[in-house]
Amino acid sequence: MIYAMCFLLFLIGLYGATCKKNIVKIILGLVIMEYAVNLFLILLGWRTNGQAPIMSQQTDLPAFTATAVDPIPQALVLTSIVIGLGILSLMVAIAIRLYERYGTFDITEMRRLKG
Repeated sequence: MIYAMCFLLFLIGLYGATCKKNIVKIILGLVIMEYAVNLFLILLGWRTNGQAPIMSQQTDLPAFTATAVDPIPQALVLTSIVIGLGILSLMVAIAIRLYERYGTFDITEMRRLKG
């Protein structure tokens, strides 16, 4: 069920990124899609009654690996958050420059961007 919610969140972001004409709404749609992917990656490494590998006092390796949470998705999500922040700042900077040049955030009003 929770994976379906991640997919629904991704679809909401995809709708905002593809169907909206406002640059700010497109940026928000892309951010929502990024959060959906991050949530999905975290859920892939989730285990019920799991424990962090660094906090374990177990000496039995098979029992530890059966209950430990996988740290790789967590590291991937941390990296993704940092990369997403850089991309978001670049998108906002481009949106501000487009607003200064054309005076609107509506992409249909920007005549010079048409090929």
